[in-house]
Amino acid sequence: MLTTAFTDLVGCQVPIQQAGMGGVATPELAAAVADAGGLGMVSMVLQPADAVAAGLDALAKQTTGQVGINFLMPFLDPEAVDAAASRVRVVEFFFADPDAALIDRVHEGGALAAWQVGSSAEARAAMDAGCDFIVAQGTEAGGHVRGRVSLLPLLDSVLDSVDVPVVAAGGIATARGVAAVLAAGAAGARLGTRFVATPEADAHAEYVDALLQASAEDTVVTEAFSGMWPDAPHRVLRSCVDAGQAFTGDVVAEMSLGARRIPVPKLSVPSPTRDATGTIAAMALYAGESVEAVRQVVPAGQVVRELAEGAERLLRAASS
Repeated sequence: MLTTAFTDLVGCQVPIQQAGMGGVATPELAAAVADAGGLGMVSMVLQPADAVAAGLDALAKQTTGQVGINFLMPFLDPEAVDAAASRVRVVEFFFADPDAALIDRVHEGGALAAWQVGSSAEARAAMDAGCDFIVAQGTEAGGHVRGRVSLLPLLDSVLDSVDVPVVAAGGIATARGVAAVLAAGAAGARLGTRFVATPEADAHAEYVDALLQASAEDTVVTEAFSGMWPDAPHRVLRSCVDAGQAFTGDVVAEMSLGARRIPVPKLSVPSPTRDATGTIAAMALYAGESVEAVRQVVPAGQVVRELAEGAERLLRAASS
């Protein structure tokens, strides 16, 4: 199997990281990715530290592979970071300037620290803050987008700027895409949209169906779904922007957050989980430009194996 600086550092078998997609990235998804040799991720946004600790303790019993957690800085609970750092291999942050004090807290807990960035300047800041590896996110990515540069130019500039492993993110969903970023110098590939269409992800059936039918041209970067998180560009399906703006009520849906059912305001951040009820088409349907490669629901472990084995074949053929 493929061995890179990322696999050596993290201790996984293949250079594939599953994105920690809020709500959708369940412990079951992270465990399946980890069992297949990748780095599985969860995102327990808005969960208190005790819930994070309990969730990660339960996850540890589901897999012997490597797992991590993603924290969105606008919703950060430092106590949850402390709870996570002693329980997972990787603690990752996104959507703020890198913070050395946070990185120190992660290291004190025993985990590796990572930061997802959208520019070479932010990458240098993350390295200087003490991050063990960096995720370079191009604008092709689904969900919230940090920078303004597409993946390959960004990856090139980040690789020239730092001397820690770099994982490439944005618009990757196939073995060819994984092989391309590894050949370009990345130590790993991070995928989100492809993992939404797996049985382990907590994505509503209507959301998954919309992904299966969409093309890259059907996605758009917007700030339409800014309720709860203003001034944060994100890539979604264009259809949900139209439906959300046309929706006439104040509450578009209801869904679970932990043990509670919560209302979802019109044009707000949450994407529809499996148990959401309401006007699903008008919720935030996050999707990257890689969505065109998502054509069927496939178990997460199979996705990891197909990506890794296919990328390895392509790289070997190119070097022969």
